[in-house]
Amino acid sequence: MKKSEKGGGKRLKKSELQQRVLEFLRKQNKQSFNYKQIAFGIGVTNPQNRIDIINLLDELAGADEIDEIELGRYKARGYRGTESVGYFVRRSNGKNSVVIDDDTIMVAERNSMHALNGDKVRVMVSAASSGHAPEAQVIEIIEAKDQVFIGTLKIERNFAYLVTDSKFLATDIIIPKNKIKGGKSGDKAIAKITYWKDDEMNPRGEIVDILGKKGENTAEMHAILAEFGLPYKYPENVEKAADKIDAGITPEEVAKREDFRNVTTFTIDPRDAKDFDDALSIRQLANGNWEVGVHIADVTHYVHPGSIIEKEARSRSTSVYLVDRTIPMLPERLSNGICSLRPDEEKLTFSAIFELDSKANVLNHRIGRTVIRSNRRFTYEEAQEIIETGKGDYARELGVLNEMAKHLRRRRYDAGALEFDRAEVRFEIDENGKPLSVYFKESKEANKLIEEFMLLANLTVAESIGKVPKGKKAKSFVYRIHDNPDPEKINNLSMIAMRFGYKVATDGRAKEINKSVNRLLRDVKGKGEANMLSILAIRSMAKAVYTTENVGHYGLAMDYYTHFTSPIRRYPDMMVHRLLAKYAEGGRSVDRLKLEDECKHSSEMEQLAANAERASIKYKQVEYMQERLGEIYEGVISGVTEWGFYVELDENMCEGLVPIRDLADDYYDFDEKNYCLVGRRHGTKYTLGDKVKVQIARADLDRKQLDFALISDNGNPNRPIEERKPGKRNDPKRGKQRSHGGNKRRKSNK
Repeated sequence: MKKSEKGGGKRLKKSELQQRVLEFLRKQNKQSFNYKQIAFGIGVTNPQNRIDIINLLDELAGADEIDEIELGRYKARGYRGTESVGYFVRRSNGKNSVVIDDDTIMVAERNSMHALNGDKVRVMVSAASSGHAPEAQVIEIIEAKDQVFIGTLKIERNFAYLVTDSKFLATDIIIPKNKIKGGKSGDKAIAKITYWKDDEMNPRGEIVDILGKKGENTAEMHAILAEFGLPYKYPENVEKAADKIDAGITPEEVAKREDFRNVTTFTIDPRDAKDFDDALSIRQLANGNWEVGVHIADVTHYVHPGSIIEKEARSRSTSVYLVDRTIPMLPERLSNGICSLRPDEEKLTFSAIFELDSKANVLNHRIGRTVIRSNRRFTYEEAQEIIETGKGDYARELGVLNEMAKHLRRRRYDAGALEFDRAEVRFEIDENGKPLSVYFKESKEANKLIEEFMLLANLTVAESIGKVPKGKKAKSFVYRIHDNPDPEKINNLSMIAMRFGYKVATDGRAKEINKSVNRLLRDVKGKGEANMLSILAIRSMAKAVYTTENVGHYGLAMDYYTHFTSPIRRYPDMMVHRLLAKYAEGGRSVDRLKLEDECKHSSEMEQLAANAERASIKYKQVEYMQERLGEIYEGVISGVTEWGFYVELDENMCEGLVPIRDLADDYYDFDEKNYCLVGRRHGTKYTLGDKVKVQIARADLDRKQLDFALISDNGNPNRPIEERKPGKRNDPKRGKQRSHGGNKRRKSNK
């Protein structure tokens, strides 16, 4: 808005000024501002009005019209003195809160009614005293969330208790000895709370399941799954139902399908894969073009709506991949047997068939049900060697596909697709699950070959339903969308990149923004700031989800996208297969609201599975590093928080925390906007992306956390020269001698 529209240079009357200030703060009620920010926000430039704003803010805070949450910073009053409904957030450190419309309000334990994390509660909001943020008191638990807690069972003479691993519960759960389900002291177990009296510190509960001995690999992996509410064993009745499925392929069924059994076909998968749900076929046509088939396991031919297997698959929504095991969405008879596209076996498939020229331009395509017979199963390593040497089975076919994949990939990037290419950490483990070594999984040409043709198939399937002629309405469908990035995060990325001499576009078309991000990622490779800027770029992006409302896929620069290519391990792909078949037969559009509910559930389960996978990697990292206590490593600061900074080690990508309490040379404040900790006395900064040297100080398997002691900041340029003296900091013992009163020190930065 222009100054003239707001009367920026003209002195305003107090009543008008008050109205504008209150309106501004109420519109921004989640944030706090100082008088300069408020003046700018309401378009006031008159110097006298700025003085008026200072006085007005003081008056409004004194009259309890607004909150002064810290000296000179003000916020809209919000929910004070009113009853509101929200969701309770319990923390093991005692910092409980309630979330009301994305606003977080603190709740003291004495005012919590022992609500558990995720409970829907009614609260009364009030201020503790002037100058402090409001607090809430739980007055009713409207809806208790069904949940369990994982921990270690301890059995005493007269009672038992569970020492929980939960970050949501600070107390042990008392278990009557007749409710321990045969467990023994030291067992990893799952418990639920049965009641919790207002005047008791500890809740009472009962054991739901015994997972095994604490520290045993299977018990710990099952504990991780249970922690995220994911199943860790398959129901026996579902397995039995799968055993009854007839795997035979009848001549009648083959006659309904396009036959590719005599066309060169192969799979390319990780070396430890057992569920092969995609295969590629290739043959040269008489006109010199190439026909490439993307063949996907026809899971829905065997799994019917309403069946017990279908219900279990819908509930799980995804296979879960932990460090040492796969927890399949479908019973193994289907996932690793009947549906898996194993070599030299006839298999039913759902396929996208393309006619392509030598530059991978799509001239024609068709989608339909097929039957195939794979000639060869390649691992990625085998296919990569053939691509590199030009020698081996189906070398010509792999070479042609690889060249086409390069064309497809280049066109995607030209269209503005993002080029994130970060190595993933993997472990070599022994038969007991103990990590022996760490290696990095990198995406090479063989991986990218498969990726490009899967992307092409997913795009084509989505377009076949979503892209309709003018005047016609698209039918309900499942899309995989990736929304535009958060503008504030892109702005932050741009501002920080600018300090290093890089430019990132913050407005304009998505294609231009993405191209500038890709250019940044290419330019920073091998440079000191590469980690910091790569991490910030990744974190600026939205999460991809499933929905019926298509907004396109930002990261892939595609207007239409879905998931069609992995029905063995993803339920949305099964949904897509069913919709394709229904609409191909002239079926009417399905209920969009019901479909949206299934999409939402699939997105939620996908996130839980990803969290469980990360937790299993974190557990193995801690297990691997606990034998390396005292060793020194170089790394990069990968995260900065109010309680310290995280460091990712260069050698093995293991991540640990340098606690703020152990930085003994100064009092440090958290600068959230600039991703750094700043020393109050010396101005020393620890910033995302800084190179540091650390010593492995602690390895806590229960918390899945590594603690590092800072040894050197490698001549941190932000640190004054006189402070860079050996022994001044960096001694882990010195770091523990002094507590900085973290809560008090950091409150001013919230």
